[in-house]
Amino acid sequence: MTQADKNIIRELAKQYMAFATDDAQQKMNQRMKDTNDLKLVRPVVLLDEIPWYQMDIDGELKCVCEDPAVRNVESTLRTAIYRRKHFRADTMFEPFWRVTMSYTSSGIGVGHKEEIKRTDDTNNIVSHSYEDVLEEEESVELIKIPTFTAHPDRDERAMAFYTELFGDTMPVKLCGRGFMYNAPWDLIARLRGLEPILYDLYDRPEHLHAIRKKFQEIMLAEIDFINEQMHVDPTAPNLHCTPAYVSGLAEDGCKATWYRTMAQGFSDVSPDMHWEFDVSYALDVAKHFGYTYYGCCEPLDRKLDVIFNIPNLRKVGVSPWAKEEVMAERLGGKYVYARKPNPANVAKFIDPDVIRRETEKTVKLCIQHGCPVEFVLKDISTVSGRPKNLIVWSNTVSEVLDQYYGR
Repeated sequence: MTQADKNIIRELAKQYMAFATDDAQQKMNQRMKDTNDLKLVRPVVLLDEIPWYQMDIDGELKCVCEDPAVRNVESTLRTAIYRRKHFRADTMFEPFWRVTMSYTSSGIGVGHKEEIKRTDDTNNIVSHSYEDVLEEEESVELIKIPTFTAHPDRDERAMAFYTELFGDTMPVKLCGRGFMYNAPWDLIARLRGLEPILYDLYDRPEHLHAIRKKFQEIMLAEIDFINEQMHVDPTAPNLHCTPAYVSGLAEDGCKATWYRTMAQGFSDVSPDMHWEFDVSYALDVAKHFGYTYYGCCEPLDRKLDVIFNIPNLRKVGVSPWAKEEVMAERLGGKYVYARKPNPANVAKFIDPDVIRRETEKTVKLCIQHGCPVEFVLKDISTVSGRPKNLIVWSNTVSEVLDQYYGR
């Protein structure tokens, strides 16, 4: 790395650290923890999965470092600073640079085959059509249980690299894994396509169970590896687009972190089938963790009776297609109401009145039923080159929260 690159990063790091250590960030962190502890505080507001290539304002996101690895750091810092400057929302800034202990998998023995179509060459969101590589029942034997290998040598090199890069502007810390994200039906859909899965729920349930059991073995093998050979960090702030700060975690092992799982392709699957093919499997995994967050884009208002069986369940996803009245009444004060507002409302033009009505509906229901709630705008495929859309969205949501919860 060049001295010029170091100077750029260190100047950005100073700005980042000023935000990471200020009073506002400490208040955000406490509110995130209080929400996950089921306290009725002002809701957390986050924006994630942002199309950053459409968000530049006056060159603020333009990266100029020469070294590719340094440019990745530069991009991370620039987008973080941008958040605090432009969005009236919460951030998950840590007062150090996190290096997560590394390990690799030998692979599961089979890969997906797909056709991709895109309308925008600069967008990583594309359309996929998958070939069914597990159509034949004997193809299940292609799926292998991987072995996992820790790489302390890589961790040592990473620590040396970032320590030299940041100098005395930002501490560098080697940390264990922060959470376990497991979406087996997303993975199976990439190997088969979704349509064959939906047919096999009825036509060939034994074949589908055989595939699902393989992915269960894969997950349990990874859990065993982490418990035996790795460290887990109970202080990690992020649970894939949602805050992870919470009380009651163990000091190490998988009980020191969260498990996040879902079955997004099962949106229109019956509660009984949802239980049989997904939630019944999740039980044996969730018991290894401190807390579980279930759900993502699938509406869960018809599925709560089966989902409530998951051990250590603490947070439930409330997608734009869920019936909010049902979710609020059933979740009550027992689980975090993890609201995902509709990203279509920021995709082209934005109407603050629409955002206000959507937010007020959620707020009123959560106040009525005593729900701790968070708002996470994510899956933002595009803002049509209009950064203002997300700025207006965060301002509007925050203004509604001011009205009902105070600043």
